[in-house]
Amino acid sequence: MAGKSQKAPSFESAMAELEQIIADMEAGKLSLEDSLAAYKRGAELLALCRTQLEDAQQQVRVLDEGVLKNFSVNGETSAVSGQS
Repeated sequence: MAGKSQKAPSFESAMAELEQIIADMEAGKLSLEDSLAAYKRGAELLALCRTQLEDAQQQVRVLDEGVLKNFSVNGETSAVSGQS
């Protein structure tokens, strides 16, 4: 069955590929056909990166609204922090 059986690239690899596409297009290395294909691939990568960023922002919101609140343990008030 044809389709999207391939796993989506990570944010970092998608950004690296997008940066390479931009560099190639700016350098004028591509034919018109290749430029159109690169533009299409770049648009796909951009959408993927935006989706991944939005998902990460949503996860941060959930954490901020739930886990990262002040809480009381044995009468002591504490806040979760990123420092050890």
